[in-house]
Amino acid sequence: MLDVVWLGGNIASMEAGAGPWGAIRDAALGVRDGRVAWIGPRAALPAPPGSMAREVRDFAGQWITPGLIDCHTHLVYGGDRAHEFEMRLQGASYEEIARAGGGIVSTVKATRASDEGSLLASAMRRLAALTAEGVVAVEIKSGYGLDVETELKQLRVARRLGDEAGVTVRTTFLGAHALPAEFAGRADDYIDFVCTDSMPAAVEAELPDAVDAFCESIAFSPAQTERVFRRAAELGLAVKLHADQLSDLGGAALAARHGALSADHLEYTGEAGAKAMAAAGTVAVLLPGAFYTLRETKLPPIDLFRRHGVPIAIATDSNPGSSPATSILMMLNMACTLFRMTPEEALAGATRNAAMALGMQATHGTLAEGKAADFCLWDIADPAELSYRIGFNPLSTVVRAGNPT
Repeated sequence: MLDVVWLGGNIASMEAGAGPWGAIRDAALGVRDGRVAWIGPRAALPAPPGSMAREVRDFAGQWITPGLIDCHTHLVYGGDRAHEFEMRLQGASYEEIARAGGGIVSTVKATRASDEGSLLASAMRRLAALTAEGVVAVEIKSGYGLDVETELKQLRVARRLGDEAGVTVRTTFLGAHALPAEFAGRADDYIDFVCTDSMPAAVEAELPDAVDAFCESIAFSPAQTERVFRRAAELGLAVKLHADQLSDLGGAALAARHGALSADHLEYTGEAGAKAMAAAGTVAVLLPGAFYTLRETKLPPIDLFRRHGVPIAIATDSNPGSSPATSILMMLNMACTLFRMTPEEALAGATRNAAMALGMQATHGTLAEGKAADFCLWDIADPAELSYRIGFNPLSTVVRAGNPT
């Protein structure tokens, strides 16, 4: 006996190889114990719905998609960086702002000075904007502490966000995000600190699901990043990488060598990096909000990723400096308008491929038997509307574990 059967709508299952959108028209979806137990055309139901389930619910002619996933965010931080936005409008580059003491380091100061309550309250507002657009799972990075105490504080708040907001949260330790002031001129010493102090402390507290690093000329070298990844492997953690955002340092290939879940940004990735990612199964996470905010002109190599079969995910990169964005639907639109992705590719980027980027593909990202019954009901006539409209939210209902929220 099923707990509930939903009827009377169209499902975009986003299952790969199941035709456009993985579409099932006039569909039925059965839920048992919070998971999808039956999915297919209503006409294929093996028995009358009322005899199969304790409850029958109506999709009311809407389109249903898997719950959306934001697979790259920095939601927990103190302060803001509106003044840097003004500096960029006056011509300052991301790198110039960082080298002048702004950027990540300025947010570190504000985050260190913030208590957990204030960090939770501000992050909850940002998360609420995402969940209002159908996000059911989100990755949240640390990286604005750069000391043991504040890194752990950020990760604790991220865990609390998931509990209090009723969303699935994956946490990522990003201690190798920038060089803190107390280690100025001593990047290798700081990487030692990350590997011997802050990362093990986070693991001991059972706070991170993965480890990330920023491999770039204004952050850490490939050799320093390799050290972080080797330590992460020793501690049993998956890895991800901020790679090739401002230059091609071989970050995509480095990530692939270490079996990274994802490499993110990737504007400057070349063909060797794309081939390596394809061979390793590493997801390309594209961040159109940062591309837009920084007024970048170098497009990520979408055609290379397509040609070599690299899965492409889309995320907000929500952060106070380079992507102060809390709209996953706007990211879908930007992926299409800025990166020339198709609407179906964009939606796959915030569902199926985003789940892969977090190692959640067994439970999330598509609607299929055995997966979590986390899905969205949309008042739309076609799934392409989710990336077509600007500033419009057609979300009707979010369902978690088979129950409307």
